[in-house]
Amino acid sequence: MKLSKTVCVTGAAGFIGFHLSKYLLELNIPVIGVDALTDYYDVSLKHDRLKILEQDNNFKFLNERIENVQAYENLFRELNVNIIVHLAAQAGVRYSIDNPSEYVSTNLVGTANLLEIAKNLQVRHFLAASTSSVYGANTEMPFKETDKCDTQMSFYAATKKANEAMSHSYSHIFGLPITMFRFFTVYGPWGRPDMALFKFTKKMKTGDPIDVYNHGKMMRDFTYVGDLVKAITLLIDVIPARNQPVCSCDSLSPVAPWRTVNIGNAHPTALMDYIETLETQLNLVAEKNYMEMQPGDVPATSANTNLLMELTGYRPNTSIKDGITKFVNWYNKYYPNDQAKNN
Repeated sequence: MKLSKTVCVTGAAGFIGFHLSKYLLELNIPVIGVDALTDYYDVSLKHDRLKILEQDNNFKFLNERIENVQAYENLFRELNVNIIVHLAAQAGVRYSIDNPSEYVSTNLVGTANLLEIAKNLQVRHFLAASTSSVYGANTEMPFKETDKCDTQMSFYAATKKANEAMSHSYSHIFGLPITMFRFFTVYGPWGRPDMALFKFTKKMKTGDPIDVYNHGKMMRDFTYVGDLVKAITLLIDVIPARNQPVCSCDSLSPVAPWRTVNIGNAHPTALMDYIETLETQLNLVAEKNYMEMQPGDVPATSANTNLLMELTGYRPNTSIKDGITKFVNWYNKYYPNDQAKNN
């Protein structure tokens, strides 16, 4: 018997896509995972995530770039895909400086293709990842979904802001219900090797210095991945409806069934406190290489999550200590041979 919804998750072998797919499967919701398994980072990590997902008979995997995903439209129709959660993207603020074409291909062309499929399938809800980076040079915090966002500081952020604009046009013209998530510094087990927590942990365990940008004068709204995927899952059934805002803080478009939603912890943490918590969990003291701010980066982020609470009754609440502990436990199990050089 088919369940009421089958969810297509793009980027299913990625960090967030893996966790979301796993969570949906645990709820007995069939998942069609799409991922290109690119070599932006260690592909073996992606394969190991997939091995876990493929243990569930409700999971089907398509190895394909989203730029070419039109070929699977008929298959999506056959499999009764009526929800698309689009997480596939070329990630990374710094990588976008040297490799902008990758972001055009994946983040712009790929998203446009998926919007076409969503329109043709008349899906119940199209949900897609944006980023807190779209707030750019904004300094008034916490960031609200209704804030003006016209000063992106990196090409990565610019492509995500373009995704928001592209999706809004589809929502307006075709009546397609769309929710865009703005993620705030997600971390946790099975994370990407280019993420700060992963890099810090690896270097500290091997006795190498860690790079601390802006001389440590950074604040981030760190969001545990388990909290994030719970919020996404709750939002799947919160389908935007034209001219039906839920509260005064709603970002619902005045001309389309489209909104943006912040997903963050709403408790920004100083970078040095984050590092200190990691040091405690590893029982190691990091050698720190203090550096200037990197191009495209911002000194602070902070999420206003009132809209998420109004829509779902939920706020992310995992503490930094608990989240880092879970990451370290996973890291030690997955990389048992990493150890300090002086051990």
